[in-house]
Amino acid sequence: MKVVADESVDKQIVDRVRTGGYDVLYIAELDPGMDDRAVLAKSRESRAVLLTSDKDFGELVFRQQLLHSGIVLIRLPGLEPAAKAEVVARAFEQHAAEFELGFAVLTERSLRIRQRI
Repeated sequence: MKVVADESVDKQIVDRVRTGGYDVLYIAELDPGMDDRAVLAKSRESRAVLLTSDKDFGELVFRQQLLHSGIVLIRLPGLEPAAKAEVVARAFEQHAAEFELGFAVLTERSLRIRQRI
């Protein structure tokens, strides 16, 4: 599975997802400051799941109805980057196939996936 990680995602998360065997394109390494619409388009064109901590992507997908190839919104406030990385890696290990189907919100205690209609 391909993943595009928005620059809002901690580097430790990106590194940990990569060690899990995923092909991760990290916007902070590719083109820092890239506009959210361009990031969403990049992930869609790459047929990659978008990994982000930026709630603005919900606006783009639900209100503006822009197309996507799956989004995982990380909501892990207060956790150290290493702990966040483990939570995200565990979610990918257990639910990666489901991420391609919709918009997921990952918290420390839950994972909610809203399927595409």
